[in-house]
Amino acid sequence: MDKSSVVPEADVNQRNFAMLEQNKRIYSDALFLHGDEVFIQHRGEQYRLRRTRNGKLILTK
Repeated sequence: MDKSSVVPEADVNQRNFAMLEQNKRIYSDALFLHGDEVFIQHRGEQYRLRRTRNGKLILTK
């Protein structure tokens, strides 16, 4: 993955993820607006979340 497309965690705007504050939900439709995979930075590690053709989610490191 090209590092220039990585958004630092501090710059992420939670409203863009359709988050409901009281339940801390993020709807998958909001995550996958631009394709079937997203990259998640967590504690210095990068993870890949992918949506399959059958609508299942796969998280890999």
